[in-house]
Amino acid sequence: MGPLSKLLAGLTLLLLPALASAQDFPNKPIKLIVPFPAGGPNDIIARLVGQRMSEITKQPVVIDNRGGQGGVLGTDAVAKAAPDGYTIGIVSASSLVINPTMEKVPYDVSKDFAPVTLVTTVPEMLVVASNVAAKNMSELVALAKAQPGKLNFASAGVGGLPHLAGELLKLTAGIDIVHVPYRGAAPAINDLLGQQVQMAFLDLPVLLPHIKAGSLRPIALGAPKRAPTSPDVPTTAEVGMPDLLIENWYGMIAPAGTPEAIVATLNRVANEAMNDPQVKQKLADQGLTVAGNTPGHFRDYIGTEAQKWARVIKAAGLATGK
Repeated sequence: MGPLSKLLAGLTLLLLPALASAQDFPNKPIKLIVPFPAGGPNDIIARLVGQRMSEITKQPVVIDNRGGQGGVLGTDAVAKAAPDGYTIGIVSASSLVINPTMEKVPYDVSKDFAPVTLVTTVPEMLVVASNVAAKNMSELVALAKAQPGKLNFASAGVGGLPHLAGELLKLTAGIDIVHVPYRGAAPAINDLLGQQVQMAFLDLPVLLPHIKAGSLRPIALGAPKRAPTSPDVPTTAEVGMPDLLIENWYGMIAPAGTPEAIVATLNRVANEAMNDPQVKQKLADQGLTVAGNTPGHFRDYIGTEAQKWARVIKAAGLATGK
């Protein structure tokens, strides 16, 4: 056997375990990390898609909620997990494009993750607490201008898209309102319901039950067109703020170094799960639009979104340095 043949034989021996692992993947439970508390949009999406993935793979998909730092803590847990496909995450724009632009985070988005697929997109809805004396955008802006620095807006954490949405509202409307960050959408909504804060831009799914119950008042939807689930709520363009377009998104990631064959399997299973008619309808009922794409397309999408929000962060003066 010549030197080249020996080298090829050695490489084959080294690759055999990885190939065997990819061929029988998955053969044990998959941990799906959600970097926000239970009850928020990230959690809703993960549970709907994860349950169907479990049925497809015949292996449990276990939801692991790890809230904190606007999604950074849970996202970092994915980055530091073994690259074998058994620990993955469904994360939002905040932890992949916004927080890394605003501040130093413990991971490098371009090096520490293997993008799997974009899962869903969802517009942000601006709502106010029931005790706020404003029924539309013009009244809300007038109220804020009459009381500079007195009104608060909640977010799901510093650096999340709801935070940037509030900052963009401040810039667009020329108002002075104070940011109050929470550890996820659910606690932010609790204080909105309790009238501890006055307003918030949050993902449509978690707001719908409270809008339908009349406990929160919708002001505008940050999307190009009205949502089928809230047809009476005008878009930000319709209320005279066409630049106030706020759309969140959620995508599936794995740790960098996860074998391409396993990433491909996760992509196939995730896309099959999210496009299941029942799952798709349940997501649509929540105001979510199923996306789905290839790992390569998702990587490019992350890059484009990072550039877009970097411009907003710079204009709002939110970058804290790295």
